[in-house]
Amino acid sequence: MHAIMKKYLFSLVIFGLSAVAMAQDSLRFRLDSLLEDPLFETSQVGLMVYDLTADSTLYTYNHRQMLRPASCMKLVTSITALDALGPNYQYQTSLYYTGEIQGRTLVGNIYCVGGFDPMITQADVITLASSIRQLGVDSIRGLIVADRSMKESLDYGEGWCWDDENPMLIPLTIGRKDNFTSTLAEEIARLGINLENVELMQGRKPAQAKMIDVCCHSITQVLQRMMKDSDNFYAESMFYQTAASTGRRPARAIDARTVTKKLISRLGLNADNYRIADGSGLSLYDYVSAELLTKLLRHAWNTPSVYKALSEALPIAGIDGTLKKRMINTAAEGNVRAKTGTVTGITSLAGYCTAPNGHQLCFAIINQGILSNGPGRAFQDRVCKVLCGDTEVVGAKEVRVAKVSKKANSAKKANSAKKPQKAKPAKKSKKKKR
Repeated sequence: MHAIMKKYLFSLVIFGLSAVAMAQDSLRFRLDSLLEDPLFETSQVGLMVYDLTADSTLYTYNHRQMLRPASCMKLVTSITALDALGPNYQYQTSLYYTGEIQGRTLVGNIYCVGGFDPMITQADVITLASSIRQLGVDSIRGLIVADRSMKESLDYGEGWCWDDENPMLIPLTIGRKDNFTSTLAEEIARLGINLENVELMQGRKPAQAKMIDVCCHSITQVLQRMMKDSDNFYAESMFYQTAASTGRRPARAIDARTVTKKLISRLGLNADNYRIADGSGLSLYDYVSAELLTKLLRHAWNTPSVYKALSEALPIAGIDGTLKKRMINTAAEGNVRAKTGTVTGITSLAGYCTAPNGHQLCFAIINQGILSNGPGRAFQDRVCKVLCGDTEVVGAKEVRVAKVSKKANSAKKANSAKKPQKAKPAKKSKKKKR
């Protein structure tokens, strides 16, 4: 009896393995079919799918080709930042003063130290102005100084197109406008504090300055808008937070690249094979691969704190963010969580989904060399539908088979229509009796 049970269990295992193999073969066939699209006669694509649950590669196609990622570069930036800084990291904008408070007059300077927080609003500035009032002063005799020393003085990223409307990378702004100190001065005056010949200028906070207050936003708050809305200014701010984690001041883009490449090396890849130019993907010089994006997604998934922050910020197909209008009424709706990317000639998509067998997958797709982004996005959506188990997705091979079958049926009906029909005997009319 024991031997029979062992044989039965062995048969079940073999059957289960066979079922898995058949499912994988079916997935490969369907993805192969999608790649038969005429789109790829004139453009490139890099594609990789990884089964996180089974810890195995499901599918690859040109996965090591160096391609421009567009805004999927934000995945590289966010995962690197979360890995280096942790999900509890806080962006800080601080207020300091020097000099002395004589009676109710501050004879000294106010220093506004920017931490490249993209979320600073006028309401935050009002709160900071109120903290000056709490010093017990009703007059200020000195300067209001903007300290921008957190980052290098470059206003734009390396490889950005000069004729694009790109955000200026200033680490002390309100709504990405260079008006922090002027707004602070207005709010101080509105509180009834007299500004005695106060001037606005740029400078650097002295070491002996005393802190008045600090305004904070968490990295997860920044991550939400950065990923859901694909905000480039937010992405560059996170890039420089990573740079600042090295301890350098001012932080430089090259410092962020160094941290990123160290992570790439830890993942088992040759960091020298990739080009990391900026944090947003606007640069013409960014070059990554579908394999790198997939490796980073795997790393995030294997680090629960990082995965939680990332997955909550990623757009959800058919629900929100840049995927709100995509994959609606399909198996991918509400399932796929992924970062989109779009610049001229490039469209990309990378993220997570759940397969029909309950396994968690990650994937990366980069379409390059396409004049219209529509076909690239449509291809990416079809891939996601296949991964999520949508059986109505038709690949190029299946399209041909369907067309041939349809033509055959049409021909059959036509031939049938041409055959002479036998004449039916006329029915005898019946006269009604009156």
